[in-house]
Amino acid sequence: MTKKRIVVTGLGVVSCHGNDTEQFYNSLLEGKSGVKKISGFDASSFPTQIAAEITGFDPGDLIDKKQARRIDKFIAYAIVAGKKALMSAGISHERLDRLDKERAGVIIGSGMGGMERFHEGVDSLINRGWKRVSPFFIPYVITNMGSGMLAIDLGFMGPNYSISTACATGNHSIIAAANHIRNGEADIMLAGGAEAAVLPISLAGFCACKALSERNDEPEKASRPWDKGRDGFVLGEGAGVLVLESLEHALKRGAPILAEFLGGGMSCDAHHITEPKPDGLGVKHCILHALKEAHVTPDEVDYINAHGTSTPLGDMAEIGAMKRIFTNPGKIAVNSTKSLIGHALGAAGGLEAVTSVLAIHKKKIHPSLNLVDPEDGIEFHIPRTAEEWDVNIALSNSFGFGGHNASLVFGRYR
Repeated sequence: MTKKRIVVTGLGVVSCHGNDTEQFYNSLLEGKSGVKKISGFDASSFPTQIAAEITGFDPGDLIDKKQARRIDKFIAYAIVAGKKALMSAGISHERLDRLDKERAGVIIGSGMGGMERFHEGVDSLINRGWKRVSPFFIPYVITNMGSGMLAIDLGFMGPNYSISTACATGNHSIIAAANHIRNGEADIMLAGGAEAAVLPISLAGFCACKALSERNDEPEKASRPWDKGRDGFVLGEGAGVLVLESLEHALKRGAPILAEFLGGGMSCDAHHITEPKPDGLGVKHCILHALKEAHVTPDEVDYINAHGTSTPLGDMAEIGAMKRIFTNPGKIAVNSTKSLIGHALGAAGGLEAVTSVLAIHKKKIHPSLNLVDPEDGIEFHIPRTAEEWDVNIALSNSFGFGGHNASLVFGRYR
């Protein structure tokens, strides 16, 4: 049986570089870092005082003003990115009724959920008693509410849930959404990840497990994947959402087609709660599964958006796994979006999927920042400035705490 073709027709972001997809990608191409001193709270007592923080977030008229003040920011980011994605796909509010909403779904995951509302609720319980805990505490904490509230707003009645696999969340969500379309359960899906974790409790937790960079005096130089001087990742936040459609549905409504989703792969390291498997075996299996599902050979891949977190162990474990698959690495461009916008955790896969699709669509790839003293044996081509690159097949990797691995393959639509 011929496999149903799935295309990407819309993209939406909320990021440290703004909520406009063009602005977001142009900032990446310019090599603009979004990492800075944390301003949303006093981080002066923390060993890490920097993040790729979203400041001045304004949902505009995309969320009711009263609701925007109540909900956790991760929900707001999911709603704004989802609606922006629909708008870029040519589905304005006026055109929503033309969709069969029983065949339209949402899968936007989050690694951590409503951490700000959770912290507020616990504080109320301890200091003022249970009666002062908000009745909205549970709905605005749980990870599925980004998908749920967006669907309520849009009237989408198709498949709807969240996936939470730490930093692999966005990729797993996109794979799941594509499968619903392939299985004939939906015509159109919003998929990706959202996170709002630049908060005292999140920062404290990551500092406690010594995962973060402490390069506080030079924030823009802190995220440095594959550089020998790297000392941990930089916390980020935001949302990245794709509109996925069956090719038939997209053509019927005259949608803009930005790229084709070819396939995805998953695996588990089954090794350690936070550290990657040093030999990269789980990552290797994940990428091979993705290529097999996409009917793509390793020689056909010309661009990889790497997980590339800037951690001492993770960076080279990923490179080692990829070198066991791609026998001519010098011909493949590899970059790390996290070098510019930090690690957005559950939103990282969504933001990097957006980046991968735009690399195909625009035939330009962004630089990786701060690669001053590269590790030995990388061999892949890592751009230091933006480059023209004719991307036909893109691979996007995401790996999460718990050993969760997920890879996506996108191709130029033909």
